[in-house]
Amino acid sequence: MNDQVMIDYKRVARAIKYINEHATEQPNLDDIAEAVHLSPYHFHRMFKEWAGVTPKEFLQFISLDRAKKLLAEKQTIEEATFKTGLSSTSRLHDLFVNIEGMTPGEFKNGGRTLEICYHLSESPFGDILIASTGKGICSLQFVESPEDSLEQLQSTWHNADLRESKDNHIENLENVFSRDWENLDKIKLHIQGTDFQLKVWEALLKIPTGRLTTYSDIAGQIGNPNASRAVGAAVGRNPVAYLIPCHRVIKKVGGIGEYRWGSARKKAIIGWEAAKEEAG
Repeated sequence: MNDQVMIDYKRVARAIKYINEHATEQPNLDDIAEAVHLSPYHFHRMFKEWAGVTPKEFLQFISLDRAKKLLAEKQTIEEATFKTGLSSTSRLHDLFVNIEGMTPGEFKNGGRTLEICYHLSESPFGDILIASTGKGICSLQFVESPEDSLEQLQSTWHNADLRESKDNHIENLENVFSRDWENLDKIKLHIQGTDFQLKVWEALLKIPTGRLTTYSDIAGQIGNPNASRAVGAAVGRNPVAYLIPCHRVIKKVGGIGEYRWGSARKKAIIGWEAAKEEAG
């Protein structure tokens, strides 16, 4: 990702963080632009180019106060979603992503006999490290430090041989961020996890783009209604950022919830997806 695009992303993330911290003050365009050290005109133009909507429209989609109000009125997540105008459904996660879990042997031996290729690439939300076992994508991380991300990959697959290269799975995934998703072959994931974790991740794949759900709702979907904490732990262990959309899970009381790659990035992804669904 070039420097200017990354700068714009960070400014958008800072703007979202600022508005959430000052929501009770109802900051206007001038206030937000000043917080990210841009003129109102330049900020408005840059934000619309990045997100496809104006700052005001974008923030409507990620308003936590609105989510809290709808949930407090005992409305379901589905009802709350439709009342934000997000009536279209996702194609990516319903049609294009499928999981192949590791065999017990592969899971137990930490990837012994596996050769994993990895590649640093780009996404709309920052640089990413993608890794593939040859059977499918086994890891996708947002990158702050390439060295740290590679170390994390090696610690997860401590017995595997890592090499820097690309296979068709990685190339196919890169196309997600640069081409028409409708024309992709199915994205295959080859990931390790317990039976419980795999159930949670499969449930996450059923959340349409532009929609949100809660940890307790996911627990109910997998037949363990009292397992919200365990669901939260499994969500946090998601090895494939964005494609398994753990960013779409929020707290029942309306809070944004934790995110392995930062709450500002989580808010930005939620808003970006909502804006794309509304525009589409």
